[in-house]
Amino acid sequence: MSQNDKRLSNNLLLGLVGVLMPALSWAQETATSLNQGNTAWILTSTALVLFMTLPGLSLFYGGLVRTKNVLSVLMQCFAITCVVSLLWFVCVYSLAFGTGGDWIGGFGKVFMAGVEEDSLTGDIPETVFAMFQLTFAIITPALVVGGFAERMKFSTMLLFSVLWLILVYAPVAHWVWGGGWLQQMGLLDFAGGTVVHITAGVAALVSALVLGRRHGFPGTAMPPHNMTMVVTGAGMLWVGWFGFNAGSALAANGNAGMAMMATHLSAAAGSLAWMSMEWIKYRKPSVLGIVTGMVAGLGTITPASGYVGPAGAVVIGTVAGFACFNATQFLKRVLKVDDSLDVFPVHGVGGMLGTLAAGVFASTELGVFKGQGFAPGISSMGQQLGVQFVGVVATAAYTVVVTFVVLKLVDAVIGLRVSREDEIGGLDIALHEERGYDL
Repeated sequence: MSQNDKRLSNNLLLGLVGVLMPALSWAQETATSLNQGNTAWILTSTALVLFMTLPGLSLFYGGLVRTKNVLSVLMQCFAITCVVSLLWFVCVYSLAFGTGGDWIGGFGKVFMAGVEEDSLTGDIPETVFAMFQLTFAIITPALVVGGFAERMKFSTMLLFSVLWLILVYAPVAHWVWGGGWLQQMGLLDFAGGTVVHITAGVAALVSALVLGRRHGFPGTAMPPHNMTMVVTGAGMLWVGWFGFNAGSALAANGNAGMAMMATHLSAAAGSLAWMSMEWIKYRKPSVLGIVTGMVAGLGTITPASGYVGPAGAVVIGTVAGFACFNATQFLKRVLKVDDSLDVFPVHGVGGMLGTLAAGVFASTELGVFKGQGFAPGISSMGQQLGVQFVGVVATAAYTVVVTFVVLKLVDAVIGLRVSREDEIGGLDIALHEERGYDL
């Protein structure tokens, strides 16, 4: 190579380095600040979790009730989405995730104060984190709707949801995810076994007991009015749940991938376990059974999804299908409690079971069933199970007491139930002056 050629090559190399250096410097800077890959995944997960409520849960619940009440359920889910969103902005985000004490967050982020375009939570924008957590806050009171479906006033539902979100959801979310006392103890709740499923399931049970049975229950058959709608909503829930669980890694990494796999396997195992139980007991497998088993598998794996492996997830899902099926049968057929859409036996029992199972299958010493390890500072399964048990009992007990007080307070102010005539005629006409079907 001639001397001129060498000079030309060196100049080109220096020029290329000059062009790339700013890009390399920017990449190095963003690696320690904003992570665009993680941000993109949590943005996607946020949309998936909202998709679980609108339209997933709405269609699932809407199909399960009778024709005369389908719009009332759709309306409740939609209204809850709107009300919770504004409450989240006003104070609930601050109470759940703002700097505070062991029991509740502070008021530093009221009206989203300090949540700016460039503020970060970890390596994602705080706006994205706040929106992601908002979708969890939306679906939780929407799940409670299934406990009192077809008999609560719309105005009552709104006031109850407002008070319940502030007094139950916000404190428990702070305990578990916002730096509160359960998080400090080392509770393993990856995506909401305590925060979402136990609180919603227990609140639904308390609501069903306080309001009493629907007129005609249990003597009158009240089958789902539209199974096609139910299955459509169930499919949307399954898809959306990947954002719910895998998104809770708050990163696009191996933890998210394992959580997604565990979620899917548990849903499949729960579906088949419930279907098998029904097939044995009633001689025919039902569509309602297989989709309800899916929800049981999903709800039960939720707290454990980021801590267990694939084999552990299959065990959890299988046990969920059997346990939640029998819990449903016992509650409705033996105790004759009218939890209209089986929220407690599916979500409440599933959330408790999954939270405890996380303390077992998180162990790294179970061979093919091993998980990702216990919480920092916890070295044994017994110790972790003790923490999980405290989390389950504390969450359930707190939810029982506060939900009961809220219901009694609301009852004293505006009453809980619609009239007998309105309930028999249907809530769609009585409360909204509309029909779901006009063929």
